[in-house]
Amino acid sequence: MFGDRIGSVEVLAGLLILLVVFRGPVADAISGPRLQTWTTVFVSVMVQAVPFLVFGVVLSAVIAVFVPRTFWAKALPKHPALAVPVASCAGVILPGCECGAVPIAGSLIRRGVTPAAALAFLLAAPAINPIVLTATAVAFPQNPEMVVGRGVASLIVAMLMGWLWLRLGRADWIRLPHRPDLDGLSKGRAFFSAVRHDVVHAGGFLVLGAMAAACINVLVPERWLQTLADNPILSVLALAVLAVLLSICSEADAFVAASLSQFSLTARLTFLVVGPMVDLKLISMQAGVFGRRFAFRFAPATFAVAVLVAVGVGAVVF
Repeated sequence: MFGDRIGSVEVLAGLLILLVVFRGPVADAISGPRLQTWTTVFVSVMVQAVPFLVFGVVLSAVIAVFVPRTFWAKALPKHPALAVPVASCAGVILPGCECGAVPIAGSLIRRGVTPAAALAFLLAAPAINPIVLTATAVAFPQNPEMVVGRGVASLIVAMLMGWLWLRLGRADWIRLPHRPDLDGLSKGRAFFSAVRHDVVHAGGFLVLGAMAAACINVLVPERWLQTLADNPILSVLALAVLAVLLSICSEADAFVAASLSQFSLTARLTFLVVGPMVDLKLISMQAGVFGRRFAFRFAPATFAVAVLVAVGVGAVVF
């Protein structure tokens, strides 16, 4: 019935059937308060991320199938160092979050865009698009400078990381997963083949990242945050690490940052700059789309640059 081999879609269908059959024992197993909290956080991360992941996957397939390779050569400057700021600013026009930007960046590299420019777009798009900046303005009505600080700091980090990759990055650190050859297919079949490939590949790592974020939320005591808020340096580092652990979608993280009123504005700006660029689900997705060698180098470097730039911009803006 399933052909010669069982794929991930068939495995997922089997798991869903088992959940329906054993829904009673599963409901009893998740009745504990800590497990209920874990389930709530996991479902929240997935609900926030999946629509934007689907948007990014569809846009990635459109780029792969309908946009000719020559378009990128005309749209971006030929010199890689100049392509980085142009690709960073292009993030303003994409109303998506970090989950959708990962497959789009992978598709851009496949279409011949220099990795430095694609990575700059990957970091800028979730942080400086109009939806995110509007949400930040709504969350901080008494501090409009937070919108300026977030936009400027995120754009600087994206460009610095693009240029850093151009200077120090190596092509063999990026290993894009094999995608079925689309050239011999019709436009429609090629589109759905690309969508299915990216949903299965990026979606699986999104689930792993959401599970890790849920575990951290349950295991880290909240009183630790209150203790750290009293120290200016530790408060910045604490919210930077918290942004990584919570893995909140960039469209919603401003409201969480606004609620952390015991922390300084600079610490909360750091939370908003780091979160869309480095978090658990994003690291997991980058490992799936670009390879582990890339993710384990790119994520720590992005974290360090984001913290330094956010603190510098915060010192000027606030």
